Amino acid sequence: MTVRIAALFLISTTFATPALALDPPAKVLEGTTAQTGLIPLHVDRKGGRILASLPAPDAEGVSGRFIYTASLETGLGSAPLGLDYALNSGSRLLVFRRVGKKVVAEIENPRFRAEGAGPQEQAGVRRSFATSTIWMGDVAAENADGSFLVDLSGFVARDDLGIARALKEQDSTDYRLVPELSVADPNAARVFPKNVELAARLTFTTTKPGPEVDNIAPATGNVTFTVRHSLIALPEPGYVPRRFDPRAGSFGTQVIDFNAPLGSQVVYELANRFRLEKTDPNAARSPVKKPIVFYIDPAAPEPIRTALREGVAWWRDAFDAAGLVDAFRAEILPAGADPLDIRYNVVTWVNRATRGWSYGQPITDPRTGEIIKGQVLLGSLRVRQDMMIYQALVGAGLTGTGDPNDPITAALARIRQLGAHEVGHALGFAHNFAASIGGRQSVMDYPAPRVRLVDGKPDLTDAYGVGIGTWDKFAVAWLYGARTDADAQPVMAAGLAEGLRYVPDQDARASDTAHPLGSLWDDGSDPVAELRRVMEVRRAAIARFGPAALKVGDPQSQLRRAFVPVWLLHRYQVEAASKLLGGVDFHYAVTGDGTGEAKPVAPDRQRAALDVLLDTLSPEALAVPAQLLPNLSVGWSGDDDRQTDIEVMRTAGGPVFDPLAATETAAAVTLTDLLAPTRLNRLEIQSQADPASPSAHEVIDRLIDRSFAFPRDPGAAGVQRRIATTTVLALARTQRDGALSPTIALALSERLNRLGQSLAKAGGSGVQADWSRGLGRLLLDREALTAALADQRRLPKVPPGMPIGD
Repeated sequence: MTVRIAALFLISTTFATPALALDPPAKVLEGTTAQTGLIPLHVDRKGGRILASLPAPDAEGVSGRFIYTASLETGLGSAPLGLDYALNSGSRLLVFRRVGKKVVAEIENPRFRAEGAGPQEQAGVRRSFATSTIWMGDVAAENADGSFLVDLSGFVARDDLGIARALKEQDSTDYRLVPELSVADPNAARVFPKNVELAARLTFTTTKPGPEVDNIAPATGNVTFTVRHSLIALPEPGYVPRRFDPRAGSFGTQVIDFNAPLGSQVVYELANRFRLEKTDPNAARSPVKKPIVFYIDPAAPEPIRTALREGVAWWRDAFDAAGLVDAFRAEILPAGADPLDIRYNVVTWVNRATRGWSYGQPITDPRTGEIIKGQVLLGSLRVRQDMMIYQALVGAGLTGTGDPNDPITAALARIRQLGAHEVGHALGFAHNFAASIGGRQSVMDYPAPRVRLVDGKPDLTDAYGVGIGTWDKFAVAWLYGARTDADAQPVMAAGLAEGLRYVPDQDARASDTAHPLGSLWDDGSDPVAELRRVMEVRRAAIARFGPAALKVGDPQSQLRRAFVPVWLLHRYQVEAASKLLGGVDFHYAVTGDGTGEAKPVAPDRQRAALDVLLDTLSPEALAVPAQLLPNLSVGWSGDDDRQTDIEVMRTAGGPVFDPLAATETAAAVTLTDLLAPTRLNRLEIQSQADPASPSAHEVIDRLIDRSFAFPRDPGAAGVQRRIATTTVLALARTQRDGALSPTIALALSERLNRLGQSLAKAGGSGVQADWSRGLGRLLLDREALTAALADQRRLPKVPPGMPIGD
């Protein structure tokens, strides 16, 4: 037995793979150019290598720990797919770990920790949760001091952003990264004192491209991106984290702390913010050691560039009010400054094929929540869309005249607000969709243009507010002005005493959310009164609409596109009024602050909202004036423009405008909000608790009664038939929605059955009687109704209102 084991050992050693010999560093570096900074780089432009010099590994093999992000240096230009220039992956904690002859790039998991615990407990937490290895490469050369070289070109040429997945816009589309058409770009490597920037060209192909990509890519099924990878130095010690407060309106970094004392929360968040320190910490007012400066991208054209700088600079007032003197500035990015340098906070001007969202994207330290760099992306076509809306309201002839209603004046006012809004995100502030209730209290709301009627004509002279709001000053005082968590408590108490309200995205963005104060693009303190006012403005704007909405020489076919935002001018105020129905007013309370009791909206307020919503479904509101039709039916003989195609209402064939399709579209706006299943469910809950509250059945009965109240005028009756048809189909869809309460669903089924029986018995002749009997038979024939509801062509298609994209 002993002899046999020895023989096996001899065989195994004889055929073992010999250890890989490393070439001397000098030989490996032949043909490279050195760059010094955070990490020494040696770039081989001819050979395609990007050699990084990493220090000798520590006892755990770690040779460097960095904050890591990936971003798009070139975007797709499609708002719906969201692959925009400068869009980034978010911040991750990356280590390079040497394991033998290999170098491992590993994403650590700092969310799980044992804050302040001993090394054994901290090690126990680290061992309990997975890390992610995202790349592995070979050691290229080693120095006598243990430092070594590694070629990062393979690390860079990965699809770290998940582009292939994001390009999948339809089930049949399957993009894949093509390695033979992808390469790391040594020419793009840059080294700065606090960060290293690397890039690769990645190509993705498919045999079945979707319409969004195919509309943009110059070669069908082939699209190439430049992806940038940033390795960022960990911040220096000394930053003091701030505990997140759900009432304060900031973003947070989640922590799961297994060393939290018993009885304390294990899961909590740290508020994201810049490191901003007074030179005199004890002074009520003091300059700061390092001001926050945001630089405006020179790619933004004038006069937009100047307007952006002016709007972003509004934040200076909020910091000054918090006692932070000269703490914030807005400047134009100077010539020679590189926006890739992590030391610059940049407002980037982004172009797309269609209008889309703008973003404020801070790069943060995932361990502490400290913001290292503020990045903002502003979509260039949003201001063009705004211009079209303003010209449709007041006339394109005023453009560039300097008149108080000059659409350019309103558009630049909006740009100032947008710049301040997105930089607010980059400073660490979340949306506050309750700010409009208090009268423009925050630039972190989505502002509707305040269109007034002056002498019966739309007026834009007060379209947008100027400057920072009271909520914004409170938010800066809490997040930046208070030195410690204890110092922040009286700031919060003062804000609560002032009656400041806050509603973030999760309880506002969806149209069926419950909070009566949380709405987007609304205005005024009373959603009901404001909807009535907006309907008056809409009526006047529609009556005045015509070719004057376009500049002389513009294709008149664009009139159909300009008509949509005027026709749907009320859409967001409808949503705001709908949130009173079944609404519940609640705070983001902490125990003991006295605000923790939620209250349903009063019954009389709910019924007032129902009244005004039903008024938006009247023939008077939804009939397109006959005099508009000739000018809306104008052709276009050039190539299709996707930006226009997706933003107009369906026609009656070719360029022929369909006024009843417009009726159906506007009706769908109200019906979608009014019949949201979760809203009807809340109405049921509230009426059970308080019989005085309107029930879901009351809402449904009143809607049906209103929809079938036919006027004598034949033209108005035709409009009413389209409204009633749209309403009945919307009710049937709601009845079959799985989110609807089963008791409401059953009652609604019976209500529609009774309606069908009544309609099917209609006597007489003519279009009204035939329509009634036809609709009645449809309601009573389950299979036919199922087919009708499944037919996508029957669904009212409401053109996008908010910036397109997710």
